Amino acid sequence: MALNYIWIGFFLIGFLFALVQLLVFGDTTVFSNILNSIFSSAESGFTISIGLTGVLTLWMGLLKVGEEGGVIRLMTRVIGPFFRRIFPSLPAHSPAHGSIMMNVAANMLGLDNAATPTGLKAMKEMQAENPHKDRASDAQIMFLVLNASGLTMIPVSIMVYRAQFHAANPADIFIPILISTFCANMAGLISVSIAQKINLFNKVILAYLLGLFSIVGGIVWYFSTLPQEMITTASNFAASFIIITIIISFILLAMLKKVNVYETFIEGAKEGFSTAIRIIPYLVAMLVAIGIFRASGALDLIVKGIGMFFAWLGFDTRFVDALPTALMKPLSGSGSRGMMVDTMTAFGADSFAGRLACAFQGTTDTTFYILAVYFGSVGIKNTRYAVVCGLIADVVGALAAIFVAYLFFGG
Repeated sequence: MALNYIWIGFFLIGFLFALVQLLVFGDTTVFSNILNSIFSSAESGFTISIGLTGVLTLWMGLLKVGEEGGVIRLMTRVIGPFFRRIFPSLPAHSPAHGSIMMNVAANMLGLDNAATPTGLKAMKEMQAENPHKDRASDAQIMFLVLNASGLTMIPVSIMVYRAQFHAANPADIFIPILISTFCANMAGLISVSIAQKINLFNKVILAYLLGLFSIVGGIVWYFSTLPQEMITTASNFAASFIIITIIISFILLAMLKKVNVYETFIEGAKEGFSTAIRIIPYLVAMLVAIGIFRASGALDLIVKGIGMFFAWLGFDTRFVDALPTALMKPLSGSGSRGMMVDTMTAFGADSFAGRLACAFQGTTDTTFYILAVYFGSVGIKNTRYAVVCGLIADVVGALAAIFVAYLFFGG
């Protein structure tokens, strides 16, 4: 039901803003822009889905090998006590625990190509335990919100973009992103826990959260001791080394268990192909609605309104130049990436706006994209409070990014 209202809302708001542009400002091109956006968004949705086919096929196959080799069970034992408490409705023996762990690890490393297949696999496994097949379960909502508020510890792709724009230190946004994404992730966890009446003061949950806090703090401390030119190199190496090590460990453990690795990979890969095809209509529908909203000029008007309001209050409004990235992030990953690049082009990679746009880009994931793809892959129509909690995480992450940006770069 929520997806229905969201989808209709984007259409209606876009149409109303287009009428305002026409009647008030005399812009006769706005409706042609919307029409072009409809067709280009539909094409983008199809292209993205087809582009996912190869990645999904690869990672679904590797996950099947890991599952047969026992890696998933091993990881579940390590993180299981925590998951059993924040996913209380999910049976302890559910294979979804392992897939969730793999998804979290991929998100932490900023590896979107690995995160999506593991997330889709986790959603499918949780759907098997869901008694109401068209309604999101508590476990699925918790997973989606944690995914949308994704804790990115190594934002490799953003540092690469900054290097391409000749930033003096491409990795100077590493620690600000780590802090703001941690805040967003905690906001998502807390909001869903309140809705589901999960006791976050449980000793086991507190112990894991303190451990996570210590890891984040340790990473911040370690990278703050490195020379600036070494941070990007170290981050790239860490992400690449960890993911390759995971792949090799999957294969080796499967070999030790005398698993037919090739046949097992093929079996899992077939699931990846069918999943990629299944999400096409859901993704096209959402991207078309978002495209209408963007092309209508609604986003630009919202940004201008926010700027005028904070200027009237007497605040420093330098953050407004980076706001398009933050506002676009929940709607479209490629759109927010384009906004980030546009901001760095207009103001410079080392400007306050350029750095803040990068922080916005790395703080959370694309809420509505994840909503459409993950829930669409298992046919869920009633998303309950997933959107609200996801957007709470987005807002907290954006506010944290602004605060940290002024703290680090506001001088």
